[in-house]
Amino acid sequence: MLKIKNLCVSMDGKPLLKNINLEINDGDRYRIAGQNGSGKSTLANTIAGNPSYTIDSGKILFNDKDITNENATTRALMGIFLGAQNVPEIPGLTILSFLKHSMLAHKHFEDGHDLSMGEFLEELDQAREQLNIPKQWLNRCVNVGFSGGERKRIMLLRLILTQPKLAILDEPDSGADKTVQKQIIETVNNMPNTTFIFISHQDNFTSELKINKTIVLDNGEIVIQ
Repeated sequence: MLKIKNLCVSMDGKPLLKNINLEINDGDRYRIAGQNGSGKSTLANTIAGNPSYTIDSGKILFNDKDITNENATTRALMGIFLGAQNVPEIPGLTILSFLKHSMLAHKHFEDGHDLSMGEFLEELDQAREQLNIPKQWLNRCVNVGFSGGERKRIMLLRLILTQPKLAILDEPDSGADKTVQKQIIETVNNMPNTTFIFISHQDNFTSELKINKTIVLDNGEIVIQ
């Protein structure tokens, strides 16, 4: 599903990733480990198309398509999901509106058809109830006034609704209490058609995510694969 070939990445001229080679197959559950500053989040953001990072050389292939120069929006519509560690607040944009536009874009990209409001609301209610998310949250602005754990639950809601081909979750357990961590584990384990990449420092947490492969980064290079 994902092939990374000789990838070198920098930010503002500072090298961050060096000669990364990685192949992730459909259905894999990868864990990326390493010390703080080793390049884990840089790799996640680069795969997702964050424009803050510069690809100096190498290629990223997703389902045999070269996406090295594709922007983040196109990558997301193709099925690459990033659950970032630090998510921004978006005043003025409600969660309901954000999710509606996201789902409409995904549906149109996939088959050229538009998703009706009735279909959207039905899927939204099912996912919201699965996560025990109060309906009134939907009228609040994205991430504004939400705790770390509550933001993770909104991330899970988006994950369930979009059903990505590849989901990259950067420290999903960070800021999440035991109840939310359990929700993350249950949600992930109920998505057999999604390939996952996890970044986490907690062995107890990742042991329940059915990880089948682990790589270790150090100073921007893969040292164990």
